[in-house]
Amino acid sequence: MTSISYPPKPSPGDRIAVLSPSAGLPGLFPRPYELGLERLRQEYGLEPVEYPTTRTMGATPQARADDLHAAFADPGIKAVIASIGGDDQITVLPQLDRELIRADPKPFFGMSDNTNLLAFLCNSGIVGYHGATVMTALGRPGAMHPQTAASLRAALFTSGEYELAPAGRWRDIERDWRDPATFAAEPEMRAGTGWSWLNADRVVEGRGWGGCLEIVGSLLMADREVSHDLTEYDGGVLFLETSEELPSATEVFTTLRNMGERGLLGRFSALLMGRPKTWSFACPNGPEEAARYAAEQRQAVQRALRMYAPDMLVVFDVDFGHTDPQLVLPYGGMIRVDGAARRITVTY
Repeated sequence: MTSISYPPKPSPGDRIAVLSPSAGLPGLFPRPYELGLERLRQEYGLEPVEYPTTRTMGATPQARADDLHAAFADPGIKAVIASIGGDDQITVLPQLDRELIRADPKPFFGMSDNTNLLAFLCNSGIVGYHGATVMTALGRPGAMHPQTAASLRAALFTSGEYELAPAGRWRDIERDWRDPATFAAEPEMRAGTGWSWLNADRVVEGRGWGGCLEIVGSLLMADREVSHDLTEYDGGVLFLETSEELPSATEVFTTLRNMGERGLLGRFSALLMGRPKTWSFACPNGPEEAARYAAEQRQAVQRALRMYAPDMLVVFDVDFGHTDPQLVLPYGGMIRVDGAARRITVTY
């Protein structure tokens, strides 16, 4: 990570590529997608540009890579944002031309399965941005969550420090995108519970790395985009979150244990653990089940840390990832975790 740098930022009025490197879900769910495009134009002053696979389900890995190449090679495109995630972006990575992308680096925004591309960009020397896809964050019913909107604006257009804050209100329950009533009102929110701190007796500043835990596990299994020189991660800030697949506490522990056995987990100086998503359409947990799931996940994380990184500074329930709001974190960029002051500051 020593040679990584921030790409130039767009300005209002610029063109921004909107791609589907994972799944062409805008073709199946046009309402949140079109709403997200409208907000890119009206609230951020950017002109979204679509590519052939943006609304195409089942596009081949090569076709999706071709869209990425076209966006990065076009000097008129100043940033790239994913429409949404998916589940097979790892198959796109071998098709990518690293030197083409390095030749004109641009800010890339995505999360979930886009962890693959964020890791690829980081290994290519380019800071990316974990968070704020078009359909989930920009296409949120009612309005964008104000903390998401402010974080995205800062990450898009500014280059300085930005202090994150715990969400005053948050949610992880979704409504059906096929139902027009979903977009007629604000989503139902819960009162915020703040962040929880462990070993918060120091200040840590380092480059951020991680993303969706399930995708990090896949990258490790496929031996893709994780440096074999583990000193690259020394002193960094690991950030992890889990998806709507609701991995069990056992799965979370196993992935972290395997990172520990590889010698990776203990390299980092701090861990930001995203507020876990506890509800999905396949598993619509009630309040008690949701609380139990979250507690078991935290216990799994703490168990792995006791084994491999017992003194690590940890912050739980940070508002990034698959819950709402979706704060943007710089992937490969600087993150400062001040345990004594209970503050997290990122550099966009």
